[in-house]
Amino acid sequence: MLLYLRLAWRNIWRHRRRTIIVVVAMGLGLALMMWYDGLMDGFTQAIYGNAIKVLGGNIRVHAAGYSEKADSLPLLPIANDQTIIQTAKSLPNVIGASRRINTGGLATNTEGAFSLTITGIEPEQEAQISPIAQNVKAGRYLTSSDQDVVLIGRGLAQLMNVNVGDKITLVGRSMHQQMRQRSMTIIGIYDIGVPTIEKQTVYISLAEAQSLYDLPDQSTEVMISLKQLGEEPPVMAALTPSLHGDEIESWAQSFPDLQQAINTKSGAMQIFSVIIMLIAGIGVLNLLLMAVYERTREIGLLGAMGLKPRQIMTLFVLEGAMLGLVGVAVGLAVGLMINGSLGVVGMDFTQFAGMSDYLALISGRVYPSLALGNFANRAIPVLIVAILAALYPAREAAQREPAEALHYV
Repeated sequence: MLLYLRLAWRNIWRHRRRTIIVVVAMGLGLALMMWYDGLMDGFTQAIYGNAIKVLGGNIRVHAAGYSEKADSLPLLPIANDQTIIQTAKSLPNVIGASRRINTGGLATNTEGAFSLTITGIEPEQEAQISPIAQNVKAGRYLTSSDQDVVLIGRGLAQLMNVNVGDKITLVGRSMHQQMRQRSMTIIGIYDIGVPTIEKQTVYISLAEAQSLYDLPDQSTEVMISLKQLGEEPPVMAALTPSLHGDEIESWAQSFPDLQQAINTKSGAMQIFSVIIMLIAGIGVLNLLLMAVYERTREIGLLGAMGLKPRQIMTLFVLEGAMLGLVGVAVGLAVGLMINGSLGVVGMDFTQFAGMSDYLALISGRVYPSLALGNFANRAIPVLIVAILAALYPAREAAQREPAEALHYV
């Protein structure tokens, strides 16, 4: 076998220019797939990561029975919320954990009544990770000591024709199903570029929500934010022993539409990669077919020296496999170089922020990943295609009669 490998390696470089063209085509195709994977990873973190932080974190914990009534945002207090917070903050992948109170309600003024979600938060705990805190365009962000003040979105402010310092009335349902209302002063207006969220969610301090909804020193949700999407399973497993019957779910369970959007993006890339691999396979097929016809006398000589047809076929298949390996190596090197460079400097997509709601969540630059996690799924098919493309030329070479091949001109 070592002899075959040496012969195959020497043969693919006998026509150096043709081999380089095929290897570069395969390598650039693989590098392009790596770049796309890395860019999509960066987009996922920049867009969906921020969307998840706005919507409630990578992981959410609720009291037992919450999921059955989730549509009505029931005020079910978590008995051991502080323990869950402490456990979460001790885990290496967690960048933030805080308590919340969520309830449905209305915001009213002379312009009318608008249904929305009223969220009580721990402002200092969420300030460093929340896109809401980082995009207060008028007034200021909340503090834990704030009373009778509310942070609203730009979309709702426009609907209600209000500004910082104006008053609105918030109406919400307390723990005992009683409607509570309170006049609130608008302390700030946030603008994340997503009107649907800005119109539907307002924020008050957790202390204010506890007072308003009869939940002294309690919360109805623990929100946990992670460094990267995809790290949820081990964190959820580590938190499970401290739950004592509470419900835990990841963003993929809470917001299946986001998961579907990511899966759709991945499916489109699979089609794209198949096209690239087919192009690479055609290049290998063409190269080896040319080699068969150009090396007819050589094939005859190999047969005359005693090599059996299957041995000649093995030699040509090895040549195809080596072309694939060299192409994969080139693609890996170029892909890592591209993604490594862009991962440091980033790619500025702010000019596209207005094209859709989700693109508005890009906070400046997108930083592609190295995309090594998906490399095997790209490289192995490229190698397989190279080997399969070599089978037909190898069969042609193996069927040549030595006597006829030696007299071929």
